[in-house]
This record gives sequence, C-alpha cells and structure tokens, in this order.
Amino acid sequence: MTAQTTEQRFQAFKNSVQQQDFDSIQFLVARAEQLESQDPELAKRILVRVTNLKNLQVQKKQQGEANKSAGLKTESRPAKSPENKAAADEDELPTGTSPFATYISPAIELISKHAFISWVVIPTLLFAFYQVFLATERYESQAQVIVQQPDGMATMDASMAVLTGLGVSNTGVSDTELVKAYILSNDMLNYLDETLNLRAHYSLSQVDFFSRLSEDAKQEEFLEYYQSRLKVYIDSNSSIVHVYSQAFEPEFAHKLTQTIVDRAEWYINSIGHQLAEAQLDFIKSEHKNIEQQLEQAQTALLTFQQRYNLLDPTAEGMAMQQITYGIEGQISAKEAELKGLQGIMTLNAPQVIALKNELKALKEQLGKERAKLSDESNQSIPVSEILAKYTDLKVKMELALQAYTSSQVSLEKSRIEAYRQLKYLIVVESATKPQESKYPDIYYNLALFAALVAMFFAIAKIIISTIRELK
Repeated sequence: MTAQTTEQRFQAFKNSVQQQDFDSIQFLVARAEQLESQDPELAKRILVRVTNLKNLQVQKKQQGEANKSAGLKTESRPAKSPENKAAADEDELPTGTSPFATYISPAIELISKHAFISWVVIPTLLFAFYQVFLATERYESQAQVIVQQPDGMATMDASMAVLTGLGVSNTGVSDTELVKAYILSNDMLNYLDETLNLRAHYSLSQVDFFSRLSEDAKQEEFLEYYQSRLKVYIDSNSSIVHVYSQAFEPEFAHKLTQTIVDRAEWYINSIGHQLAEAQLDFIKSEHKNIEQQLEQAQTALLTFQQRYNLLDPTAEGMAMQQITYGIEGQISAKEAELKGLQGIMTLNAPQVIALKNELKALKEQLGKERAKLSDESNQSIPVSEILAKYTDLKVKMELALQAYTSSQVSLEKSRIEAYRQLKYLIVVESATKPQESKYPDIYYNLALFAALVAMFFAIAKIIISTIRELK
C-alpha cells in the first residue's frame, strides 16, 4: 500500500471513533495493538499519533512549570475543533513521517528540558578543563623607566640660563608617549625577532593551540600577537613608563623585558644626539659661510690699501689736499713776486733767476704730490673716487664683522641649546625575573566566562519566551 492509502485509512479510522477516544493515548495504543497483525502500516500511523499526544502533554507540563516559577497564572487553551485538530495533526507530523521520529523527539525534549545544563554548565566545564589542564602557563616580567634631561642651571650662571631658556624643562607626556609608541612599534618587534628569535619562541609546538602564534603568521598578525603579550602604560603623576612583557619561560620573559628597556634607552639617546648634532651642524655651516665672507672683505680692503699704498685714504687724502693746497699757494705767491721783479729787473738778474728756480721746484713738488693719487697705469684718479671705494669696502668689512660676531654668539647658544635637548632614559626598576606564572588567571577567567554564558543564556531565554507569548 502506498502512503496515500495509509493516510486515507487513518482518516477513516479517525472519523469512526469519538474525539475523546482519538485524544486518548490508552485507547489508541490498544487499537494499534489490535491492528498490528491485520494492518501494520495503519498501526504505525496510530502510534505516531500517540507520540504527538505525549509530546503535547510534555510541552504543556513544561509551560505550566515555567509559568509557575515566574509567578504567572496559566490559562487553559480552548479545545480545538475536529477540523483544527486534524489540521494540527497534519502540521505536527506530515504524511509519510518515519517512525524514527519516535526516538528523536524524546532526545529533543530532554535537551529542551535541560537547556541550562547544555548551554551553560557543560561549556563552562569544558572551558575549565582547558584552563586547568591544557592552557600553557605564561610568565610576566616588568620594568620601570623614565625620561630625564640634564639640569642646565647647574652648569652656568642664572642670568645666562634665563637668556638661553635653560631651567625650563620640556620633558613631559610627549617623551613618555614616544617611548611607549616605540616599544609597541614594528621596528622594536623586528629588533627583538633578530636578537631573541621572538617568533620562534611564541610559535613553540609545546604551547597549546589557542595560546601560541601560528608558524605561518603574517607580519601584521605577528605584530598584533606581540602587542597582546605586551602591556605598556604611563603613570600620569610621575611620568614613569611601566613595561610588562609575557613569555612561556621565566628566563625568556626576563631577557625580553631587559632587551626592550635597553633598546628603548638607545632609541631615546640616539634621538637626542641626532637632534643636537643636526642643529650644531647647521649653525656651524652658517658660521663658516659668514667667516669666509669676513675674510673676503678683509682681503679686498687690504688689497685696495696696498694698491694705493694708503693706510687710511680718508686721513691721507685730507693731508695730501692740505699739502697740495699749500704748494699751490706758494706757487701763486712766487709767481706774483716774479712778475714784480721782472718789472724792475732784467731776466738775467740773479734774483729773477733764483726766483724762477724756486718756482720751478715748487711746481715739480706739486706734480709729485698729485702723482701719489695715480694708479699703476699712471692714470690720475680723483680723491673722491678713492674715498668712495675705500668707504664701500670698509662698510662691507664692518657688516661682515658684525655678522661674524652674531654668528659666534649664536654658535655658543646653540651648543648650550643642544646640551639642553639631550635626553636620557633612566631605569627606575630593572627587568624582574618571574618565579611563578601569572597567566592564565584561572579563577578570573572561569568567573568571567560563566557570567557571560549565563547572561547570554538568560537573554536568549527571554527572547524565546517573548516570541512564544506573542504567538
């Protein structure tokens, strides 16, 4: 017989009995036993009806207990009409359902009845087993460091310190944050991996699967794992940097923390020296350029003085002008005197000849004095032009000298400023060597896990109860 004819016979059986007998488990079991030899398929279908009735009774019982525990009054649902009941039968178990459902339903019923044990107690016990017997112990080593600057007030007098800005320390959050950022950086990770082979330690095969680093982990995953095993925080009151590093061996944890501190100290010191050297190199190069300009101005002035054989053209020019003016005055007087003698004496008179000789000597001397203002090509240069060139060269030299003096002061101040910018990482507490493991914290982890699982279970229970109430 096909499944369709079996269902037709079941519907005929349903119509031949009363509703109360059709809802009675004892009546249906007895009738199934009677029909087992004559029509086994119909007997199995009647037993499916018996299983559905049992499940319905269990669900009503559980719902009543839930309502009773919540302080709610249960309300009896109205009996279904024969039409609705038949439809319910069709919904609860479709035509052709295997008798295997008879054994699956009790299991589902058991799981639903013990949901708290299944979803809270058992996962918590499994997690506890992992924490106690499987989780690998981790050791933690700690160290404390602080960034400090030298006291510039102790190396110079107070007035100089105020002028240069020393005595006002700018070591603060920026320096400690710089230390923290470098410790957690990829550069530090690469250095630790090269120095201590950190990746191999975190990927040890004897470490449990959930605690170790994958052997084929990418650099980003390696960095994330490293940061999860390292804790760095800054004390806002004292600006002390606290470093905590974890490893699977106490000796390695100690070595890891000590290497981190040493590398951070090198980093801070190198930054301070690099900044100081860069600043000093710039100031020295500028000072050297100014010094060369001063030398060029001095050389040009000396060359000009040597060319015209003048120590101070301004003073010597005025002296030569006075001498020239004096000789010209004497020549004028002698020429007037000669004209007077020529009027009363002959040209061959001894007094006239003597006066002519004297006048000639004065003119020759005037020519010599004027020749002193001539250049190498014997071209006459006006005194005003010589003075203008000399004044220009002298102004350039004075400006170069002032710039050199200012540059020298700036160089000395830069030396002091560079000394001021030097910073040192001082170790407050050296890396400790742990004696016992700190992680995993079994009691804390179990309490947290149990609380979270129970909370999620309660939320799910509330959601499911709400959905049932809204049906």
